[in-house]
Parts: sequence; C-alpha cells; structure tokens
Amino acid sequence: MIAPLAQVDPEVPRTLIELGGAVLALSVVARVAYRIGFSPVPFYLFAGLVFGTGGLLPLSLGEEFIAVGAEIGVVLLLFLLGIEYSGEELTGGLRQSWRAGLVDIVLNFTPGLLVGLALGWDPIAAILLGGVTFNTSSGIMARLLEELDRLGNRETPAVLVISVFEDLTNTFYLPIVGVLLLGVGWATGLLSVGLALGVVLLALLAGTRYTGQLSSLIASRSSEVVLLTTIGLVLTIAGIAEQLQISAAIAAFLLGIALSGPVAEQTRRLLGPLRDLFAALFFLFFGLQTDPAAIPSVLPLAVGLAVLTTVTKVATGWYSARAFGARRRGRLRAGTALIPRGEFSIVIAGLGVTAGVESMLGPLAAAYVLILAVVAPLLMRFSNEIHDRVTSWRSGG
Repeated sequence: MIAPLAQVDPEVPRTLIELGGAVLALSVVARVAYRIGFSPVPFYLFAGLVFGTGGLLPLSLGEEFIAVGAEIGVVLLLFLLGIEYSGEELTGGLRQSWRAGLVDIVLNFTPGLLVGLALGWDPIAAILLGGVTFNTSSGIMARLLEELDRLGNRETPAVLVISVFEDLTNTFYLPIVGVLLLGVGWATGLLSVGLALGVVLLALLAGTRYTGQLSSLIASRSSEVVLLTTIGLVLTIAGIAEQLQISAAIAAFLLGIALSGPVAEQTRRLLGPLRDLFAALFFLFFGLQTDPAAIPSVLPLAVGLAVLTTVTKVATGWYSARAFGARRRGRLRAGTALIPRGEFSIVIAGLGVTAGVESMLGPLAAAYVLILAVVAPLLMRFSNEIHDRVTSWRSGG
C-alpha cells in the first residue's frame, strides 16, 4: 500500500530535484562542449566550481547525495577503465612499451613529485601530484584522434602503447597509494603494500588464465541479467573493499581487469551510458568540493606545471613515435596527443582530497586539468602548422 503523501520523507523530493537539476545542467554543459569541439570533462569541473561553496551561484546540495553519487561515479569509471584491457593486453603492452613507458614515468611523474616535495608537502601528497601529472586522459586523447582522423596514422600506435603502459602502471600505483593513504606504520605499510601487489598480480593472472570462468559469472543472453549482475558485483566488491579499508575505486579497477574477456564488449556497451552519467556527476562533485577561492593562489603553479609537462609529454611522444618509424611531423603529433589530462588525474587527486592529505591538492589538480584540457586540443589541431613554422624558422625561412 502506498504511504500517504504527508508521510513521505521531505528529503526524498529534495534529493530527486537536486539530482534532476544536476543532470539537466550537465546535459547543457555537455552540449556546449561538444558543439565547440572540446571534451566535456573540464566543463563539468568548471560547473562544479561555479555552483559549489564559494562559487558564483552556490547550490545547497545534500552532502550525502554528493558523497554517494561521487563514489558510484568513480567506481564505475575505474571499473570500465580496467575492463578496457585484458590481462594479456596489459602484459603484452608492457613487453612492447617498457622503454617508452620508463621515459614517460621519468619525464612526467617526476615533475609532480618534485614540485610537491619542494612545496614541503607530505611525501604521500607529492606522490599523488606525481600521478596527476603523469596520466594522459585516454578519453580526451581517443576522442581527438578520432575527430582529427588520425587513428590510421603511423604515429598513433606509439600513442596507444603509452596509454596501455600508463594503465598497467596504474594497476600497481593505485593499490600502493591506497595503502599509503591509510597512514599505517612502516612495518604494517610494507606488509600491506606486499598484499596489495599480490592482489594486483592475482587480478592479472585471473584476467590472463581464467577469463572464461570469470566471464561465465556474468555472461547471459539477456542484457538485463548482465547489467544487473555486473552492477551488483561491482558495487558489492567496492563496498567490501571499503569495509576492509581498501579504496573502492581501486577494487573496481582490478575487478575490471580480472573480468575482461568475451563478455567485456557487452558489459562495456551496457554500462557505458551509466558510466558517462555517474562519471559526469563525479567531476561535478569534485568541482563542488573545491573552493574556487583557493584556485587563484595555485594558478601560477598550475600554469608552470602545465607548461613543463606539456614539454615532457611532447618529448615522450616524440621518443615513442620514433621507434614506430614516424617522421618529425608525426612525432610532434604523437607528443601533442599525450598532453591532455582528465579523468584519471582527477580520480587520483580525489583520493587525496578524501583522505585530507593536502588542502592545495584539489584546487591545484582542478586548475591543472582545466588548463591542459583546453590547451591540448588546440595544440593537437595545429600541430602540423606548429611543426612547419618551427622548421621554417630553423632553416632561416
């Protein structure tokens, strides 16, 4: 029997209105972003800054609503990032790209790490900032490569190899960071790191040797069954991980790797729209939780990091593309394709913000991602012209 209207919890309609308003606002933001040819990710962040506490038009969104929506968003985002590659693809990518990958780590993780240490941050916060500067946004990169019709170019495999290596690196980086954020002692920390790495290796082993058995857990002719099974499994594993003081996002990422297999494409297709919805809410909520008044103080640092890591990503792409036989123009295109930062950088910063390790980390990451998400598409579009101008200038023309 339906309860009388007077007995309805007044928080329920408020939550529905909040959710509906937020999603409608995001739809407008996404329309604007796609119309002008940009990824909507930085626009979601900017919307969060505008409508959050201290913004131009602050909204009184419920804290519980924000926390739950953001958590579901990051869990689904990382689960589907993990499911993009099977265990074989990740280990094969490591064999193919380890040299370029090491260059990527040295040139792009190190700047964030050293800047964090130079600022006097806690070493854990500096490690997180290194992750923010290291990770190329595969979503923004792939979309721009498709828009610019460069998927068939000689240099594109070099870009994809770097992307695969970064994903493989994150399978080890994220669990280690999750342990460090617990703030345990050295002995307990080393044991926990060892256990985390063991879980990673088990996930890769499962994704390599037991794909059929794992896929059979969710495989079905009914899309409804697959959808319900997958979401139930992901949320349950994420919840258990949180109970064990392990990041739910990291657990979802490893689960995605382990479950990759014949059913992966069906799962990706079914969960893609949900991932987009909750990931958009996650970026919005990250912006809502970031005080825009803190950004001006970190903006010079964000600009400096953006300039430095633009140069280092171009150098990384140049090195990787040369191994694939690309000419100078193609090497520059590969480098500019690696510049955008986005979803993974914000996820990593979000882990630090949730743990409260450094108050500057959230505003700095938001400003950094916003700058590169805008600059990178422009550099990619005009990379050929930039190459020709530089070549002409060097030849005295």
